[in-house]
Amino acid sequence: MSTTPLQVLPGAEPLYSVGSRIGVLVSHGFTGSPQSMRFLAEGFARAGYTVAMPRLTGHGTTPAEMAASTASDWTADIVAAMRWLEERCDVLFMTGLSMGGALTVWAAGQFPERFAGIMPINAALRMESPDLAALAFNPDAPAELPGIGSDIKAEGVKELAYPVTPVPAIKHLITIGAVAEMLLPRVKCPALIIQSREDHVVPPHNGELIYNGIGSTEKELLWLENSYHVATLDNDKELILERSLAFIRKHS
Repeated sequence: MSTTPLQVLPGAEPLYSVGSRIGVLVSHGFTGSPQSMRFLAEGFARAGYTVAMPRLTGHGTTPAEMAASTASDWTADIVAAMRWLEERCDVLFMTGLSMGGALTVWAAGQFPERFAGIMPINAALRMESPDLAALAFNPDAPAELPGIGSDIKAEGVKELAYPVTPVPAIKHLITIGAVAEMLLPRVKCPALIIQSREDHVVPPHNGELIYNGIGSTEKELLWLENSYHVATLDNDKELILERSLAFIRKHS
């Protein structure tokens, strides 16, 4: 059996940048890659913060590798990035898109004393798709479905995401969302919840679900009016960066 590491797709590389003692953990989403969050991550680094943006296991390589990866792999990737930041920073923030947003909520609920603030973006807690749920443990399910990437309003912008969705990974996406939702009351840090009004991947009322469910006393729901699901590559990406930087400044 070959142990040759798989080639990472150009643009899907992780980003680790050392700056100040304030750290920002950045997570991409399901079937996507760090490319979808690079504009934000590089913006944090330019502002002088220490940034950790891991490439989640099975992402940015091949759909077959993703089919063999699990929710435990992805949470472990987040914890490893968090530990890397802890060695270099006194204050931590986290942001993530889609499943990365669910991982952001999960991390803040799992480690409620660790984060000074979170900024989930179009977080995938409740997919609310019976057809998707029916595939999770279906022994007769196909190996792949059409991809969900590049739900972007801006013309000519593409997300570096798989063209297919590996069906074995669906149950792990659903698990992370369900666990994150149950952890909402444990989230105590300030939260800037960022949500597109029009999202063809994750139901937009996930933003309200998080806002109403978290235990934070300081929270804001920022609605995006000109972006679809991959808002971090869309028309509102500058607004997301601007508001996120203001949020970090305020709470650090």
